Amino acid sequence: MDIIFKNVTHIYQPRSPFEHIALKDISLFIPSGSFVAVIGHTGSGKSTLISHLNGLSLPTEGEIRIGEFTLTKDKKPENLMELRSRVGVVFQYPEHQLFEESVRKDIAFGPKNFGVSEEEIESRIREVLPAVGLSESLLARSPFDLSGGQMRRVAIAGVLATKPEVIVLDEPTAGLDPRGQKEIMEMFYHLHHSENLTTVLVTHSMEDALKYADYVIILNKGKKYMEGKPEDIFIQKEALHQVGLDVPEIVEFIASFEEKFQTKIPFHNQSISQLAQHIAEQLRGVG
Repeated sequence: MDIIFKNVTHIYQPRSPFEHIALKDISLFIPSGSFVAVIGHTGSGKSTLISHLNGLSLPTEGEIRIGEFTLTKDKKPENLMELRSRVGVVFQYPEHQLFEESVRKDIAFGPKNFGVSEEEIESRIREVLPAVGLSESLLARSPFDLSGGQMRRVAIAGVLATKPEVIVLDEPTAGLDPRGQKEIMEMFYHLHHSENLTTVLVTHSMEDALKYADYVIILNKGKKYMEGKPEDIFIQKEALHQVGLDVPEIVEFIASFEEKFQTKIPFHNQSISQLAQHIAEQLRGVG
């Protein structure tokens, strides 16, 4: 599903002493099947932005279209439940939302709430388990007897079991060690391609945005500050530093190499091996 924000503003507690403008005149387009990273510091508007994607929030001004669904300040879609079944949200620390007595019941909760038949739910459970790296032997166990990483995967399986077309990831690797972070991101990247999902990733990790996203949107103080392809955005070091953001390590390395050897390495989001080959060729030329 295409996602379109048209001049969207969101104000918390308007016309009160606590009025706060969280989003200001945001227009953006997220094509169906794309992988978009949304970046910005705390208070930039990231969480407010994604809360509109399944109708948890409505814009104070402007219009949002998500596929055939339209949201304005005066109008939620009549079929809001269908929208929420098609837009899955993985919040920070999703394992904190587990509450059922078994893994099976927790995964089944979402699709059951959306009116999916028991037979179809069972089929979906067995389909999503390998996708999140869990064994069927865990289905009868309490989710609270599992490791933290397994609990997170159970919570993610519950979102995937609703068969969303859009998946929203709000800092999905928060609290994980580096290995766990890589495993979770690789899992979502594989799901993005295998299920043809539209993926919206909210992250502080420039490395993840560079590695996985097709497109980057940077927010600052509720406004859209920059947008574009990762390889075009992350070379703009000064512009990023102005809003307190760093460039990915690989971009920083290339800049240092260029300065030391007085040479130019065109950056087009190449792999480490491709970059190493290019550098070796440059050094041979220097020698």
